[in-house]
Order: sequence, then structure tokens, then C-alpha cells
Amino acid sequence: MKDIIRSFVIICLLASPLLLDARIFARWHTSMGSFTAELYDELVPITALNFRDLANDDFYNNLIFHRVIEGFMIQDGCPQGTGYGGPGYTIQDEFHPDLLHDSAGVLAMARTNAPNSAGSQYYITLAPQPHLDGGYAVFGRIIENLDVVMAIG
Repeated sequence: MKDIIRSFVIICLLASPLLLDARIFARWHTSMGSFTAELYDELVPITALNFRDLANDDFYNNLIFHRVIEGFMIQDGCPQGTGYGGPGYTIQDEFHPDLLHDSAGVLAMARTNAPNSAGSQYYITLAPQPHLDGGYAVFGRIIENLDVVMAIG
């Protein structure tokens, strides 16, 4: 039987003296271990801050990685655990030319085929996925314990 991996996401704001170069990090605690991502709020603020706000409101707590495709990605953020749920709203697509699906550990928003349809579902790549560039908003990268993400995948 397929194991269900539950995740808890905690957002931390780490700031240098005088709040210069503040950085936002998200930390997942799963039954397979913990991992951390840096969010790129300075490059894609709508997307990164939407994720931060949902995490701070405990939206992601106890959700499962409902879509796992070996060698491609793991997906979370559906409150129903089916891939069809969301927060009840959508956000504008937001792309930055420096944020690409160029490696394992890229954090990006999932959406339907319709533009501007992302809400709460996100995915983490397990390998480079350049065909997704310009279609799905990258907003972070795993910076600690990528091996846990790979084990989930």
C-alpha cells in the first residue's frame, strides 16, 4: 500500500542586522524527514508571499503529497488530498527570467491549464524540467536536505 507522507510547513523570516537582506525560508516536517527551502519573495512577491501567508495560517499543516511522479516532481497543497482543492481563490501567474526549472529542488506553483489559476498547490522538482519554464511560477528552491525530497519522490 502506498505510504501517505503528511507535511507541515513552517515559515521563518531570517533577517540580518537592521533587517537588511531579509530572507524567507519554509521548512517542511514530514514522516520521512525535514527539508528547507528559500523563497524568492524579492523576485516573485505575489507567489512567494501567498505561499508564506498560507503556511503561516496553517493551511498546509497535515496535508499529503497527493501527486508523486518518480523522476519528475512531488506535489502538495490540496486540502482534499485529491489535486482538485485549493484555498478558494487564485493568484496571478508571476514569472522571472532568472527562475528556471533547472535542477532538482525547484519549488513552483501548480495550476490548471488556465492562466492565473494557481492558489495553494505547489510542487518540488526531482530533476531539471525546462519544459515547465514560463508556464509555472518558480518561487523558491530547496536549500537543505534535498535527499528527503528525493526519497519522497
